[in-house]
Amino acid sequence: MDFEQFYQDKYPAGVSLNVDLDKYSSMVDVFDQAVNKYADRPAFSAVGATLTYRDLDTQSRNFAAWLQNKTDLKPGDRIAVQMPNVSQYPVVVFGAMRAGLIVVNTNPLYTTREMEHQFNDSGAKRL
Repeated sequence: MDFEQFYQDKYPAGVSLNVDLDKYSSMVDVFDQAVNKYADRPAFSAVGATLTYRDLDTQSRNFAAWLQNKTDLKPGDRIAVQMPNVSQYPVVVFGAMRAGLIVVNTNPLYTTREMEHQFNDSGAKRL
């Protein structure tokens, strides 16, 4: 039995066995469709704060506009995101993607040597 056959009976009812790779054009497209469908539902909760999809949409758009108008970053530039699990994290990640930036996730618990390596290796222009 191959890997694919092994998992076929493990999928919940209604979940397709195949992924439609043409359904979305980008991660921002996935996010925008989720916002349209679930606007008033909770999207993220952390440290006692909850953001709805609408909140996340508004805040990430505001952050994207700030990145585009108040920094020298251009679409295609890499930005390192080094944050713990807080509600600001998805705002920054989706805002950066909306601004056309490439997100380089990095662990805030890395040592100095690990950070230097990742920042240099990734080509991130900003942290």
